[in-house]
Amino acid sequence: MAWWRFLRPDGAEQFDVTNVHTVELTKRHPEINLSRQGAAVGNMRVNLSWQMRPSDSGDWVTDRGGFLRRQVDVFKPRIVQAAGPAMVNVDLDLACLYELADGTKGVVQPLGNFLGDLDAAPYIQMSGDDRFGGSSGETLYINFDKREEFKRLLVFVYIYDGTPAFDRTHAKVEIFPGSGPRIEIPLTEREPQARSCAVVLIENRKGEMYVRREVRYVYGFQAEIDRLYGWGLQWGRGYKTKV
Repeated sequence: MAWWRFLRPDGAEQFDVTNVHTVELTKRHPEINLSRQGAAVGNMRVNLSWQMRPSDSGDWVTDRGGFLRRQVDVFKPRIVQAAGPAMVNVDLDLACLYELADGTKGVVQPLGNFLGDLDAAPYIQMSGDDRFGGSSGETLYINFDKREEFKRLLVFVYIYDGTPAFDRTHAKVEIFPGSGPRIEIPLTEREPQARSCAVVLIENRKGEMYVRREVRYVYGFQAEIDRLYGWGLQWGRGYKTKV
């Protein structure tokens, strides 16, 4: 069955379509069945990219202390910051918790160099660690020819180091199945204190592969995501290889 039949209003599933090549998962239409599209084959690519948001609207003025501030913020308490550029460094990382059909659980992530393997368990592999966002971003590959080995996969994003700044980024996760339209999940909610976000859950339900939007922000790191979804892994402090 052709994938575009599922874009019809009277179809079994409905999505928010940005164009004929892209399906956006939203709160209203959060889920897509890849198996019904014939898209649960080959290597699926999951990409994270982001850019810093432009400054919020408002003219800039100098307050009585000589500090440059937006006009709308003149009457708010000034936040004292260390000397340096106003733009914060944001290092968003893409990662994936996995649970296989045989009960094996783990994580694929840059932290600790748990980069996975595409041809052997867990059939997920990390490629690239973009410290500065940009158009290329970070990428996970998932071998859907081994889809019967998967029980559930949770793709999530976390801030490795620095200031929590999800509210300052234009971030999005894009999924490129083996066939059919690209799937897009924007991370547009303003959650200034969050350090992690569970983005999308991929589940094997009786042999059919579903992709479901989550976009759940948490104030902790991987252990908090783990607790939220009941993975049950043991977590310790890790580091990324310097580049």
